[in-house]
Amino acid sequence: SLERTREMFIDTNPFLPRPFEPSRLKKMKTKFNENYKIPKLKCQLLNEKNSENIPRPLLITDGVTTSLTLSSSSPSSTSTSSTTTTSNLSQVNDTNLTPAERTANALTLYHAASETPKSVALITRRAPPKVPQPQWHAPWELSAVVSGHLGWVRSIAFDPSNEWFATGSADRTIKIWDLAKCCAGAEGGLKLTLTGHISAVRGLAVSSRHPYLFSAGEDKMVKCWDLEYNKVVRHYHGHLSGVFDLKIHPTLDLIVTGGRDSCARVWDIRTKHEIHTLGGHSGAVGTIATNAVDPQVITGSHDSTIKLWDLAAGKVMSTLTHHKKAVRNLVVNPREFSFVSASADNIKKWQCRDGKFLKNLSGHDSVVNALAVNEDGVLVSGGDDGTLNFWDYDSGYCFQRTQTIVQPGSLDAEAGIFASTFDLSGSRFITCEADKTIKIWRENTEATEDSHPIDMKGWTKSCLAQKRF
Repeated sequence: SLERTREMFIDTNPFLPRPFEPSRLKKMKTKFNENYKIPKLKCQLLNEKNSENIPRPLLITDGVTTSLTLSSSSPSSTSTSSTTTTSNLSQVNDTNLTPAERTANALTLYHAASETPKSVALITRRAPPKVPQPQWHAPWELSAVVSGHLGWVRSIAFDPSNEWFATGSADRTIKIWDLAKCCAGAEGGLKLTLTGHISAVRGLAVSSRHPYLFSAGEDKMVKCWDLEYNKVVRHYHGHLSGVFDLKIHPTLDLIVTGGRDSCARVWDIRTKHEIHTLGGHSGAVGTIATNAVDPQVITGSHDSTIKLWDLAAGKVMSTLTHHKKAVRNLVVNPREFSFVSASADNIKKWQCRDGKFLKNLSGHDSVVNALAVNEDGVLVSGGDDGTLNFWDYDSGYCFQRTQTIVQPGSLDAEAGIFASTFDLSGSRFITCEADKTIKIWRENTEATEDSHPIDMKGWTKSCLAQKRF
């Protein structure tokens, strides 16, 4: 150390060497900041034109104190204050003063800067969150129960004429039902039963341009049924494992299928050729949605990601990684360019164009398997515990929570909902359930805004509450 060196050479040189100036300044700077807690303020110039009239707050760097006071004053007062500040700075920087006196002068300058009458805030206050006004919707009630399948009902599709619908089941059959008779509870609702799959039927779609019904199952088969002859006319071979979903392109003669082999395949309906293999997921592709414009294909996977695809190039446009659990279902809004995804952690709303996240819809305590939305802005989600939540699509307000009722003789654990959809009019809602039944729901026509008001108090509390995500 310096003292030990002095003791060694005290006889030859009684005078201590001068300290190294950069080290002394660094030491003084550290003492100022630790002992007196003088903050280092940073300020951006508000206007380049008036930058000369805007003093700055206090800033201490390398032992030199400068003034960065925020105030707006006249030129005369500015010149006077600048003269005073210059004299005070000379006192602060005077090396003849003790460190305590220099620090006192620095504190005096800092407090004078902070007590200016016209100061500008460095941090803007965050605006309070807005509570969207939900639209009122009538509650829904169970209208009819249709039974006929011998296994879980896993898929459903409506005819473009809205006269009948088809359901696929774990009993390996596809059944065609008359919508009017099923809604009325009359006999003769079952029109036809198609057999040909050797495992559960997981995907169904009816073409609006051809008399074709497409089906996909866990037996790796994708079939095209001619409804004029009620027989299979085409097979689409290529999947290496079970197929979990099937969708028809809205404007092109293409179908898109996804399954356990972690890829989605695009098929030409007429030639049966595989046009694209959309690979990139690391888990099974459980759900698919299609659009007329890019992204024309959206896939949700059990690897908890959602991919938006450029169909012309066969490449990924965007990958959404917000979900923490497997994505079970996707549904596109028919009146706006957005879609909703369902998982065990949350229901999330997105923009279709760029995949921008919009909002979370929380309310289920189970895996959400089914989603459906109509043109009136009613979104319905169904869980594997039999819960049904009805949401206002625009605001995210849950206006009804209900529980499905299992048919007599079934276990309470068989209350799961696997698939759901609205008919083309949006006035009927159909669910496919684990108790082997098909349930039809309709709006309560006697409900009014007075009898079933919107819970604005609870909705406001929910919007303003701090979220975990």
